[in-house]
Amino acid sequence: MDVIDSSSSENLSKIIFITGGTKSGKSEFAEHLAKKIKKLTYIALSEKNIEDDIWQRKIKLHQKRRPKDWNLIETTDLLSTLSQEDGSLLVDSIGGFVMESIDRQHEEWLEKMQSLISLLKIRKNLTFIVGEQVGWSLVSEYKIGNIYIERIGELQKRITKISKENWLAINGRAIKIDEISLEIPT
Repeated sequence: MDVIDSSSSENLSKIIFITGGTKSGKSEFAEHLAKKIKKLTYIALSEKNIEDDIWQRKIKLHQKRRPKDWNLIETTDLLSTLSQEDGSLLVDSIGGFVMESIDRQHEEWLEKMQSLISLLKIRKNLTFIVGEQVGWSLVSEYKIGNIYIERIGELQKRITKISKENWLAINGRAIKIDEISLEIPT
């Protein structure tokens, strides 16, 4: 596994993208990599869902794993947060960005996605992004599910293209996909 050097090549972005399925270990791996950073802000990108006991248990597990000195921002507004925060970040998870915009028309979504990509490209400090892989199994019978799958797939493809490192977490293992893959021409 590479040691992260946030001062490396000027031409590469400062994004480390970790993707994987449910319970794959993607968040744990992102946190493991990020522990090497002295000052870091953890962006929990979701609604609080206080009445959802299962969601609250999941949040507590994430909180126990994180170092106490990490700053925490809980938000659904990633664009504003990225505009205001200039230090190193860990965003968990990018699916919250998709969900926050799920009711927007396609053109509006494309603009918002492009705004995110533009903000990520100009970041000067390391940014870890956790993303969920959802298109590997059943196709949703609901329109909203298919919109989510298509949007997160396109967004993560764009994040991958601008990332310094890309990792796939699967079954508790992490694979650096940049070393074993070829970019698909568009």
